[in-house]
Amino acid sequence: MAKYILSFLISMVPLIELRAGVPFAIRMGMDQFVAIAVCALGNMIPVPFIYFFARKFLLWGQNKRYIGKICGFFLLKGEKAGQKLTAKTGRGGLFVALLLFVGIPLPGTGAWTGTLAASFLNMGFKSAVVSVTLGVLLAGCIMALASTGVFSIIGL
Repeated sequence: MAKYILSFLISMVPLIELRAGVPFAIRMGMDQFVAIAVCALGNMIPVPFIYFFARKFLLWGQNKRYIGKICGFFLLKGEKAGQKLTAKTGRGGLFVALLLFVGIPLPGTGAWTGTLAASFLNMGFKSAVVSVTLGVLLAGCIMALASTGVFSIIGL
């Protein structure tokens, strides 16, 4: 039971998210499909809170003495991610762009940053959650394949 809880909790942590949770779960002997499900669920739990409250908190905290630097860092990251998505796709392709932004497991492109970007772009909540969820599942599949050595077999 501990491996499920730890994998779930690791996947909730910003910046590492399920990109660390899935390999950890598989390394602990969890079936890859179960690992994806547990880690995706853990990664998605913070999404509504990020969408509705993170931007407000970061704006409030950016000028505070002890938390100003970290709030400013995350504000800048969310704004840049939103601008990058809009520049590449315009408003029409935002759903797919957000899905791919979250789904391709690169540093700083997970559910936390993607949801924050969606809130900065005033993307609808339902659309943002569906897009981020699909991106998280894509990232989970990619990480599971990488963790089980599939990419090394095909020469990538």
